[in-house]
Amino acid sequence: MPKIRVLSDILASQVAAGEVVERPASVVKELVENSIDAGAREIRVEVDRGGSALIRVSDDGCGMSREDALLSLERHATSKLRTAGDLASIMTLGFRGEAVPSIASVSRFRLVTREHDAVAGTEISVDGGKVRDVKEAGCAPGTMIEAKALFFNMPARRKFLRAESTEAAHVEHQLRLHALAAPGVRFRLRRDDREIFDLAPAAKAVDRVRQILGTDLSRELIELPLTHGNGMTVHGYVLPASHARKGRRHQYVFLNGRPVEDGVIARALAEGFRGAVADGMYPAAWLWIELEPNLVDVNVHPAKREVRFHKPTDVRDGILEAVARGLRPRVEVMSPLEAKRREPGRAGVEPAAQIHFHGQEPMLVGLEKPREVASVVANAALPVMPEFRMIGLLHHRYVLMESEDGLVLFDPKAAWDRIFYEKLRHREGGVLETQSLLVPLLLELEPRDLDLVLRERMALMDAGIEVEAFGGNTLQIRSFPACLTVAEPRLFLGALMDELLHDPAPGPRFAMDRMARVLAKRAAASVIPRLSDAQSLLMELFSCDLPYCAADGRPTLTEFSLRELGRRFGVSSQG
Repeated sequence: MPKIRVLSDILASQVAAGEVVERPASVVKELVENSIDAGAREIRVEVDRGGSALIRVSDDGCGMSREDALLSLERHATSKLRTAGDLASIMTLGFRGEAVPSIASVSRFRLVTREHDAVAGTEISVDGGKVRDVKEAGCAPGTMIEAKALFFNMPARRKFLRAESTEAAHVEHQLRLHALAAPGVRFRLRRDDREIFDLAPAAKAVDRVRQILGTDLSRELIELPLTHGNGMTVHGYVLPASHARKGRRHQYVFLNGRPVEDGVIARALAEGFRGAVADGMYPAAWLWIELEPNLVDVNVHPAKREVRFHKPTDVRDGILEAVARGLRPRVEVMSPLEAKRREPGRAGVEPAAQIHFHGQEPMLVGLEKPREVASVVANAALPVMPEFRMIGLLHHRYVLMESEDGLVLFDPKAAWDRIFYEKLRHREGGVLETQSLLVPLLLELEPRDLDLVLRERMALMDAGIEVEAFGGNTLQIRSFPACLTVAEPRLFLGALMDELLHDPAPGPRFAMDRMARVLAKRAAASVIPRLSDAQSLLMELFSCDLPYCAADGRPTLTEFSLRELGRRFGVSSQG
């Protein structure tokens, strides 16, 4: 008797269901994708007990004939592929032909559908993969699919379902993903006979983001301009670096209308925010990517969550360009009359107490006479900078200032961190100015550490640190960056080497970006904040690319709005 046997159709469908149907949210995903492919303008989802008792997805799409409805329950039956060549140009969300039969094989399943020009519809009942009944039905145009008692015939799978609230949260997250992917479609979700949300069709993607994100955070959205190139188009929105969080669950990426998770895209986003967010933190983002279908393979994951790019470098470059353009500081060009009106010392301005960034004379190299600045302002694009009134120094650490909207706390150490970091990273001509030590410093290192440092001496040289072997396990340090003012070079360089060698941060230890961050953090830690330095420090800070955060993502300024202060003190908005 042969040992190898052909699986029965029902058992084969249940095996396939193990890949396609992981949990109730998987069922919702597959059915909603079919509804979108069917041209639905409204999709309604109902779940009971987290989806384990009932999942019902209804749409007003094209519907199916009786013959197509029966064929949809056959494995590998699809209307979206005809030839092998079609795999290279997939533009639909579903195409495998496994979702519906897989769901029907692990639930008590009912399908009701009608085409728009048909007199009657079709109703099919399936119980654990076995068709029980097929009949005509009176119903609205479109399709309704109902899956009850999910995994009733697979108790081993059913016991792995999480708590009802957890499964319901996954369903809600999945539906929000598709609502973002298809903003022109109305999405409604009911859970246990209670409406969770009803998202009206949105004219633009940003409107759908605002519907989901809420009013307060929506005000902070930064638009990434439409970017074309290499067969792809990228556009989207991000939140400022201060909203970065651990994990990537607040990054929403849609490729040709399909929600995807991809390491190339996530790394490109992180790289675009490099220096603005701390290690292990990820920026919040909503990205829509349109890519020529022959440049991406969407057929590499059973649940279609992951994709494979033929030219991942092009995708990375496109996202980096979009993020760079979106985060580029906005500029304001002032007329000579406006610049003169805002000069310090004019009526209504208190030079000693008020910092007017628009009116202060910028530090422009090559101008010997400060008054000449007004004559060139019309031709110079200056960053938009806020206005502050100095209040005082808190605990010899933070500078307190008044803004138009409330109270601002300024951290000089974080500001120096950002300034040092950008000086190290954006050196002119690629050459970093160094300062030689009058007496070279000698550091004792472990043999393995010494070997690593000497092998990376050129990387250290790029960062302005010149090292040589001195004999035995001793390292000789001859110079360090001129932009850093360090009172105790031995302690500073010893702590720097220790952090570079032993800090478990991911990535190459001696990568320039990491060394710049460590150098800037160490140098800024030794700065003593002074109120008299605050004005010039703020001006230098706002000449940086990203003035609102240190290299590791810490904020340089934090504002408490009058509205927030009012809430804390129980004061109404009317005062």
